[in-house]
Amino acid sequence: MLKHEAEAADRVFHALADANRRAVIERLTRGPATVSELAALLGVTVAGTVQHLRVLQDSELVRSEKVGRVRTCRIDTAGLRSAEAWLRRRRTEWEHRLDRLGAVLDDQTKEPGS
Repeated sequence: MLKHEAEAADRVFHALADANRRAVIERLTRGPATVSELAALLGVTVAGTVQHLRVLQDSELVRSEKVGRVRTCRIDTAGLRSAEAWLRRRRTEWEHRLDRLGAVLDDQTKEPGS
């Protein structure tokens, strides 16, 4: 299960590493948008936008549906949950490590002759 979550987090971080894809996510937080609207926002072709959307969909950050000739995109929170879980585990690990370091430093300052 952890390997699957780590792979999902990898896909999310890869998707969010690109400024254009982050701009798409930012726009979609305000509501659904068509591929054409997103292409205009990015200043790239519809084909280029579709490539970005494919990466976002593979990472479960965006989902889309086609009605007639119009494809509408929306935020999908599944990918963010994977990344949050991964980050939460890293944060817990580092907090424990820092707590142990603090205890060691406290012990050193309390020793006689220090």
